[in-house]
Amino acid sequence: MADPSSYRPRPGDIPDSPGVYKFRDEHRRVIYVGKAKSLRQRLANYFQDLANLHPRTRTMVTTAASVEWTVVSTEVEALQLEYSWIKEFDPRFNVKYRDDKSYPYLAVTMNEQFPRVQVMRGHKKKGVRYFGPYAHAWAIRDTVDLLLRVFPVRTCSAGVFKNAARTDRPCLLGYIGKCSAPCVGRISAEDHWELADEFCDFMTGRTGTYLRRLEKQMMEAAEELEYERAARLRDDIEALKKAMEKNAVVLADATDADLIAVAEDELEAAVQIFHVRGGRVRGQRGWVTDKVEEITTGALVEHALQQLYGEETGDAVPREVLVPALPDPVDPVQQWLTGRRGSGVSLRIPQRGDKKALMETVQRNAQQALMLHKTKRASDLTTRSRALEEIADALGLDSAPLRIECYDISHLQGEDVVASMVVFEDGLQRKSEYRRFQIKGFAGQDDVRSMHEVITRRFRRYLAEKERTGEWAEDGDPGLAGGTDADPALERTGARTGTGAHGQTGAVGETGALTETGALTKTGARTDTLDDALALTEDDGRPKRFAYPPQLVVVDGGKPQVAAAQRALDELGIDDIAVCGLAKRLEEVWLPGEDDPVVLPRTSEGLYLLQRVRDEAHRFAITYQRSKRAKRVRSSPLDDVPGLGATRKQALIKHFGSVKKLRSATIDQICEVPGIGRKTAETIAAALAQAAPAAPAVNTATGEIMDDVEDGAPETTADAPGEPVPTGAPDERRGQET
Repeated sequence: MADPSSYRPRPGDIPDSPGVYKFRDEHRRVIYVGKAKSLRQRLANYFQDLANLHPRTRTMVTTAASVEWTVVSTEVEALQLEYSWIKEFDPRFNVKYRDDKSYPYLAVTMNEQFPRVQVMRGHKKKGVRYFGPYAHAWAIRDTVDLLLRVFPVRTCSAGVFKNAARTDRPCLLGYIGKCSAPCVGRISAEDHWELADEFCDFMTGRTGTYLRRLEKQMMEAAEELEYERAARLRDDIEALKKAMEKNAVVLADATDADLIAVAEDELEAAVQIFHVRGGRVRGQRGWVTDKVEEITTGALVEHALQQLYGEETGDAVPREVLVPALPDPVDPVQQWLTGRRGSGVSLRIPQRGDKKALMETVQRNAQQALMLHKTKRASDLTTRSRALEEIADALGLDSAPLRIECYDISHLQGEDVVASMVVFEDGLQRKSEYRRFQIKGFAGQDDVRSMHEVITRRFRRYLAEKERTGEWAEDGDPGLAGGTDADPALERTGARTGTGAHGQTGAVGETGALTETGALTKTGARTDTLDDALALTEDDGRPKRFAYPPQLVVVDGGKPQVAAAQRALDELGIDDIAVCGLAKRLEEVWLPGEDDPVVLPRTSEGLYLLQRVRDEAHRFAITYQRSKRAKRVRSSPLDDVPGLGATRKQALIKHFGSVKKLRSATIDQICEVPGIGRKTAETIAAALAQAAPAAPAVNTATGEIMDDVEDGAPETTADAPGEPVPTGAPDERRGQET
C-alpha cells in the first residue's frame, strides 16, 4: 500500500486548465482515468486526509504509485480523450457499466445483394441497419415472423441460400409464402432490395402508409370478388397490427428520443435506457456499475452517455436525450453529442407530460434492476471471498490469492504439445491475460518437462519486465532475465489493442511547455495538435505480457508436476509465489515437498474455485491443441509455394480436382488456371516435384485403399484443403487427448 504523499505533485507543477489525468500502480498499469475542468483543483482533492475520502477512492490512491496528466484546450477534447483512454486501458477503478449480456438487435443487411433479416449481437457493421436492442432474441423472432407475411424478405444463411440456388429449390419459407425466394429467381435483386427497404421503413415507425395501402388493396379485392386474396390481405393487416401492439405508442408526434434513468446507493448504481423511435419503445438495455468515488448523479449520467454513444454516429444518436440529472458542465457533453450525430441534440430533464411519465417508468426499471443485482451480487461476493479465504487457509498463505494463474499441458500421443495459462483475479476470469505456449525445448511426450519449461519461460519474462522497469535491483543472470528477444513460440490471446499510440504527458515532477493547442508534453516539445501530443509515448500503460505476478500458481497434475513448477521458480530465484497442483482422480491438492496431499471437503467453495480454474486451463489448452492439429492435418504442399495465396490455391484445386492431379499436370496445363502465370506455374511444379506424395487414403470400414478417385472429385488426403483426415493421422478414436 503506497502513501499518496510519496507521489503527490507540487501544486505549482499542475496547470490550472482542462485536461485528463491517469493514476498508475507500481507496475505502471493505468488504474484510473479522469478529466477535469481544472487539473490543479481536481487532483488536489485526491491528496487530502485519507479519512475524508470515499472508501473506494481511498483504495485507489493507496494502490496508485504515480499520477500523470495531459492538458487539452477544451472540455470537449477532455471528454473525448477520457473516453478513448478508458476504452484503451480498461482501468480497474473507473466507472464501467457491467452489461451481463450482449443485447440482440434486429438487423437487415442492406449491404448485400439480397438483404437478409436476422438477429445480430456484438459490434455493429457498416451497411447494416439495426433496430433495437431487444431484451430477448425470441422477441425479435416473434416480430419478424409476423412481418414476413407482408414483407417476405430473405432470412436464411449464406449456405442455405447457395444450396437452394444450386438445387433450384427454395426452402420451406419460400413454399409457405414467408420468403420471396430470390434464391430461385422468383423476385429480382432490385425488387427484393426494395422489399427489404420497406421492411426497414415499417420498423422505423412509418406504419400508417402500409396499413392504408393494404386496406385499400383488400377493399379492391373484395369488390372484384377475389375473396381469397382479400382474406390474405386481411390476415396481413392483422399481423401488422399485432406487431405494432408489441410496441405501443408512448410519445406523441413520432418523437425520437433516448430516456436514461439512474438508481443508486452508496456503493453501486444501475442505469436503464429506453430507446424510443417514432414514438414507440424500440429497445431497452441496462447496466450496473461500482461507484469508485463519491460521484454525483450527473457524473453517472455523463459516463452512461459516453458508454452509450462513444462509438455511434449519425441517426444512432437521437435528436433528444432525456436524463434525470444534467452533467456539470452540460455544454461540453451536449457539443460532443452534437458532433457524434452531425446535427443538434437536446440534452435535458423532462418536466411534465408524457415524457416525464415515461421517465418515471424507466426510473422504476432502474430501481428494480439495482435491487436484483444487489441480491445476486451479494451472494457472488460472499461466495468468492469465502472461496479465496478457504484456499489461503488450506495452503497456509499469508493472504487471500487475489490473482491465480493455472497451467495445463495438452497433446495427442505426444504430438502438437502445447500449454495454456489462464488467470483469475478476485475469483473471476481475466481472459485478456490468458496466454498459450508451444513446447519447443524437446520433442515427444513428457508432461513434467513441459510444465518446467512453461513455468520457466513465463516467470523469466516476469523477471525481464521487472528488470526493464527498474523494480528488480539485483544484478541477475542475463540468462534468467530472458533478454529482450521475443519468444516465437509464445502466442498472446485476448489482448486488448488500441487504435493508436496514446502518450503519457505532463508526468509528475516535470514541467513542459504549453503548446499552441494546450497539450502539455513531458519533454517540453511543442506540438501542433492534440494527436501529436498523444503520439509522444514511452510507456502506454496497457498490461504487458507477463508484468504482473500471481499470488498462487496452480498446475493441472499431481506431485511430479508441482515439483517441476517449484523447481522452475527456485532456479529463477523466485520465492514469494505459492505453488499447488490439483490432481484429477481424487481432486487432491498437492503442495511442493509434501508427501501427502491436502484434501478439501467436497462442499468447499475453495475446492470449487480451484476446479473452475483447472477446468478453464484444460479447456483453453485443448482448444489450442486441436486448432494446431487441424491446421497441420489440412496442410498442403501448395502452402510452401512462395507468393501463392489462398484464392489461387483454391482455384488450382477447383480446376484440377486434387493435388495428385495437379502434381501430374504440365506447366502449360497449370497456366490455364486463371491468375496463374508461367513463372508461377513453374514454381508450383517445382514445389510439388520436391514434396513427397501423400499417403493413399484408406476406407477404415473395408480396408480398401482409395488411391484412384474419379475426375473432379477431391482426394481423401491431407493435400486437399478441408478434406477428411487421412489414415495414419491421430484422432480421438486412436489415442487419448490430454
